[in-house]
Amino acid sequence: MKKEISLIYNALTFGIRDFFEKHSFKKAILGLSGGIDSAVVAALAVEALGNENVWGILMPSRFSSEHSVKDAESLAHNLKCRHDIISIEPAFTALLETLEPLFQNKPPDVTEENMQARIRAVILMALSNKFNHILLNASNKSELSVGYSTLYGDSCGALSVIGDLYKVQVIDLAHYINRNGEIIPRNTIVKPPSAELRFNQKDSDSLPEYEVLDAILQHHLENHHGVQEIVNLGYDKELVIHILNMVSRSEYKRRQFPPILKITP
Repeated sequence: MKKEISLIYNALTFGIRDFFEKHSFKKAILGLSGGIDSAVVAALAVEALGNENVWGILMPSRFSSEHSVKDAESLAHNLKCRHDIISIEPAFTALLETLEPLFQNKPPDVTEENMQARIRAVILMALSNKFNHILLNASNKSELSVGYSTLYGDSCGALSVIGDLYKVQVIDLAHYINRNGEIIPRNTIVKPPSAELRFNQKDSDSLPEYEVLDAILQHHLENHHGVQEIVNLGYDKELVIHILNMVSRSEYKRRQFPPILKITP
């Protein structure tokens, strides 16, 4: 596994560098959430472009945990790259007030969650335009496969760095990045994954555990197995049907996604 992860690491850093050189780009920007995906992308970008060419933006909201902000700051400090904090709370509050007459007191749902992701995208794209930085996307293959992303929100970017890596591979890559010392904070790696778009939210609220999800996705996407073939391997039939349906329903999102650095057939 270590050899495979080292090859993936080298391929992705080469891919970033090659993309920037061929398009005459020099500087990258990305959102730093305190989560493992953006941490891995930031580390890869620093390796590929140099820490002076990578800019991380922390965009906390009312739902952001204190440790997430600290983890993101620690990452930027370890990478020695520029970082700035821009709260999305004023923009989110203003947008809620603007839409209140039309929302007609309907209870909060995924709409408000997506609004936060899109506010962050607007901020990142504004900085990208103003300062001539290229926005890197930090969504992984597990999320993209089942549509666990927001169109025109966290799906924005000019290049998807880890869009062909399952979540378990992202975790392995984080450990590899830390092979000679802590770059990605340990808490970032071990804490339960969360988009932090509502209080106490966890990815496992909407998705099965990533070890199970990734295994089913790999059987389906890489090995072209259908429902019964995957069930025959010992997986719950209802869960398999649910996941494969999510994959099918999410095709329209993947059609609008940035180009992905590919590491699999």
